[in-house]
Amino acid sequence: MTLSANPSRISMPEPGSAAGNGGEAGTPMIQVEQLSKIYGGGFQALKEVSLTIRRGEIFALLGPNGAGKTTLISVICGLVNATSGSVRVDGFDNVAHYREARERIGLVPQELTNEAFTTVWDTVSFSRGLFGKPKDPAHIENVLRALTLWDKRDNRLLELSGGMKRRVLIAKALSHNPQVLFLDEPTAGVDVELRREMWEVVRGLRDQGVTIILTTHYIEEAEEMADRIGVIRRGELVLVEEKAALMQQLGRKELTLHLAVPLEAVPAALSGHDLVLADEGHALVYTYDVSRQDEGTGIAGLLADLEATGIRVKDLHTRQSSLEEIFVNLVRESA
Repeated sequence: MTLSANPSRISMPEPGSAAGNGGEAGTPMIQVEQLSKIYGGGFQALKEVSLTIRRGEIFALLGPNGAGKTTLISVICGLVNATSGSVRVDGFDNVAHYREARERIGLVPQELTNEAFTTVWDTVSFSRGLFGKPKDPAHIENVLRALTLWDKRDNRLLELSGGMKRRVLIAKALSHNPQVLFLDEPTAGVDVELRREMWEVVRGLRDQGVTIILTTHYIEEAEEMADRIGVIRRGELVLVEEKAALMQQLGRKELTLHLAVPLEAVPAALSGHDLVLADEGHALVYTYDVSRQDEGTGIAGLLADLEATGIRVKDLHTRQSSLEEIFVNLVRESA
């Protein structure tokens, strides 16, 4: 992978450079099979997790604190040993062929662990050397330019803001030309403007074929960026779904009816509809499942009943539930 000075433009190496059984056409980038992890004290952090990550996608892994997100990433990256199950990276088993699997991975940890007195240039260059890669100043320069770090290349890390330190972690992860990039809470501590700039960098990587797996507490980050979303809770994958399909299947819509004359209560004649009085009686809110549209939303019947009761509506609008609401509902239902 070679980054250009334009963070939205990244060129990948020619295909066919992978050795062994990796890189074959149609091979998933990450293949996790029945993965479990039990720590020494008996705590089971992962419970028979199976997951396929496709090449070139952005996959967002959501879950509350302690759900197993970081443990799953650590096992895939070879930093933690699994109790049972297997992981393949670009076709390589991450135990039997550890070196081949690991060199394909770039990992951006959640914690800021940079060496305080090292310069940006030196720490990124050193990370490349850890993977046995030859020096490539042009690549390091392009990485730093892509992440808006070029002007900071001679600064010591202790002189940088939290957001810039986060960018340095990403630069280190990209220093050895990985094919898959893990981002564990990538924009934690980053202001909104820098966060959106970093989203553009990540999209640019994805557009050029890099597979991105991110964990995040920012629901809007997953909603904005991800192609697919996985929800993990108590070490189990609750759901893996295309983002659009998730919104379609699990989302709920609200129809808000603004009334010409306020009501004190929902009339008994409308008790058969899922209605809630809002805005001090000036609005009725009707909720329905998007996934049941083939059975009818019930809106036509609701409007007919409103007319029959003499309730006049002066305006109406609909609202799709957000990914955050869907996520909260999923976690609640799995409790």
